[in-house]
Amino acid sequence: MRKKRILLAMSGGIDSTVSALLLLQQGYELIGITLRTYDSTSTKDTEKEKGCCSADSLFEAKKMADKLGFQHHIVDVREQFNDIVINNFIAEYLHGRTPNPCILCNSHIKWKALLQLAYQYDCEMIATGHYARIKQVNNRFFIQKGQDTIKDQSYFLWALSQEELAHTIFPLGHLTKTEVRKIAYDLGYEKLSQKKESQEICFIPDNDYRHFLSTHVKDFKEIYKEGHFIDKEGNSLGKHRGYPHYTIGQRKGLQVAFGKPKYVCAIDIEKNTLTLGDKEDLLSSQLKIKEVNFHKYDSIPANFQAEVKIRYHDKGHLATIVQENNELTIHCSQPVEAVTPGQSAVIYENDDVIAGGFIL
Repeated sequence: MRKKRILLAMSGGIDSTVSALLLLQQGYELIGITLRTYDSTSTKDTEKEKGCCSADSLFEAKKMADKLGFQHHIVDVREQFNDIVINNFIAEYLHGRTPNPCILCNSHIKWKALLQLAYQYDCEMIATGHYARIKQVNNRFFIQKGQDTIKDQSYFLWALSQEELAHTIFPLGHLTKTEVRKIAYDLGYEKLSQKKESQEICFIPDNDYRHFLSTHVKDFKEIYKEGHFIDKEGNSLGKHRGYPHYTIGQRKGLQVAFGKPKYVCAIDIEKNTLTLGDKEDLLSSQLKIKEVNFHKYDSIPANFQAEVKIRYHDKGHLATIVQENNELTIHCSQPVEAVTPGQSAVIYENDDVIAGGFIL
């Protein structure tokens, strides 16, 4: 009888490598896939893992699959990545919002490609090195937080469909990063176990989205010209470089001295103005999310209270959730800081993802 076959997404880094080692130990047959999404190069910190897009990562993934004795394929999805992820990234900033491209990439590029390839190679499941878990209750699949509270990546996976979740496993979901490094070290991959991690967006390796916009948007400097910082009453406080250079909650890099810290509280793209205020002006108790994807339940129960995260490193906030068609209104029990349009809000019941959506 043929071993159960799993399609493993490989980046060439420690997480996908340890995933491969664990799955092989468990008796699975593997087919490795590396998606070529973007030709990335970095000018900083070459000792860090270069992520899923660099040429080095493609070769490292293939080299590791060859060493471990299973097939490996490189699949070019650069055109789709550019059309969906990069174009959305640019459009969001030009509309005064702050995107999170990893969420769109997971749902619209990676899992769609992986699921199609799984069918093509007769694989029962997809595996990735994400720090998250999947559970099934009452015929619904949903993401759970990873065991490692620091590395937990459930926030980035809210947009995955029921079909995608039903065909996915996360071999590292029950492990901490420290444990993963130890597994790599114990199995003879000492250099890999000590590799630093990059937190950069793969197509912005030096973490400078402003430079990316200026080089990828035609006539960027001519179109998105300087405008005015204003206060809440509309009084001018000085000049800014053009609204795409700024995000909600930004304090550093304003290049205007005010005598005390000021924060970007609102962006008006029509008037090209940025409203500045004090830290308390960033507080709000209500937000709405659109394009909602439900996980644990197929809708929000009445009078539902849960924890809401409005950014990846957010500690979470107790809130009451109200559903209206495919939008959710989130009433936080305490004011939260810097609710940012374009980012994602993810709703949790303990460790379970209930739903997620884009902040309006």
